[in-house]
Amino acid sequence: MAGMEETESMREQILSIIERNSRIDLKELAVILGVEEIDVVNEMADMEKEGIICGYHTMIDWEKTAIEKVTALIEVRVTPQRGQGFDNIAERIYKYPEVNSVYLISGGYDLLITLEGKSLKEVSAFVSDKLSTLETVLSTATHFILKKYKDHGTILAKKYEDEREKITP
Repeated sequence: MAGMEETESMREQILSIIERNSRIDLKELAVILGVEEIDVVNEMADMEKEGIICGYHTMIDWEKTAIEKVTALIEVRVTPQRGQGFDNIAERIYKYPEVNSVYLISGGYDLLITLEGKSLKEVSAFVSDKLSTLETVLSTATHFILKKYKDHGTILAKKYEDEREKITP
């Protein structure tokens, strides 16, 4: 049975690897870590039960598809509620299916929201019709993502490299 420090070390290593590649073969992961596959399986199951591993996602470069998608970052200033801070308003916002993420941030705004829509008009309608009408929302600033260069550690906009063979005289 592994000690507490060994377990924490293995957890950190598993999390670091699967954060970059959630589809890694568990046998390969066990070899990398130098442990038995069953240990990796059990540790990942435990971390899922504990809520440490919250989900597995696929990153897609939507610009390379025919599907129209617009991503926006929306800064929101709100009035925090007595005794509850920002939790209630954050929960109301993250329950909208259009919303991908909600973060409490420092600076001039309180919350940062990311969401996707089919068009600029659809995202703008969400902000004006749903978000701005919430009673504790003081103001919003919407920023549309025009191009993603790197996302979740993955470079999406690779430079073109000439792969032709060089001919020298």
